[in-house]
Amino acid sequence: MTATLARLVSESRDRLTAAGIEHAALDARHLISGLLGLSLTDVVTRGRDAVSEADAARVRAAVERRIAREPVYRILGEREFFGLPFKLSRETLEPRPDTETLVDRMIPHLRRTVAAKGSCRLLDLGTGTGAICLALLSTVLEARGTATDISEDALATASANAELLGLSDRFEAVRSNWFEEVEGRFDVIVSNPPYIRSSVVVELEPEVRLHDPAAALDGGDDGLDAYRAIALHAGHHLETNGVIGLEIGFDQKEAVAALFNAENFRLREEAKDLGGNDRVLIFERSFDR
Repeated sequence: MTATLARLVSESRDRLTAAGIEHAALDARHLISGLLGLSLTDVVTRGRDAVSEADAARVRAAVERRIAREPVYRILGEREFFGLPFKLSRETLEPRPDTETLVDRMIPHLRRTVAAKGSCRLLDLGTGTGAICLALLSTVLEARGTATDISEDALATASANAELLGLSDRFEAVRSNWFEEVEGRFDVIVSNPPYIRSSVVVELEPEVRLHDPAAALDGGDDGLDAYRAIALHAGHHLETNGVIGLEIGFDQKEAVAALFNAENFRLREEAKDLGGNDRVLIFERSFDR
């Protein structure tokens, strides 16, 4: 019997529910819409549409992957961030909605620089998919971005995303462990570095523990290794009136601020995420000492 869209949604939801997947109905709709090229509205309103055997088989295979705790967007191979589609790969994190807070808060700083200088040089440390850098470049057309990562896979993915978004002419990918291979100074530096304590990484949900790259999660014994590296060398790569914007863990504001204060930076701005947790810190050089 040829499956209808409604029947396939129901079947997928029931399989996921039986497997203990928390948001079974939503995951079923996202998988089906992504795999069949439909909107979420289509999935609801076109329930009587017939689905080919081949497409039904693709959906059922994806449901089995989700039952094995592979995340929905890993299965689909891309995730939207800041209204833009980003391809994912084995060594990149999924860009999360909370990270959009960092993009939102950095846009005024890029625009301020452009107003003063006519352009803006942006550096994204540990770029992954390129989401932060490319979201900023898509919004501030006078900016140019350099994105670093230690992973060749991540850099290839970020470069592919820049190409897909039509931003390659203003985007450069550089293989570097934080600042090691970075040259020159920048008006704005951004980073969403690994900040989870090593002891916590092994306790994360299987969707994260088994499918996100460990190097993009593990921030060392206290979760602050990356912030130390960035704070230590940022002063050599930041223009006089430049700023550094960082994503942080919900309980790291005081510790990260202390690290940057010790390297002669002043906390200029902070922001909470969608859940009300501390998420973004923005620093500038302090010339009081």
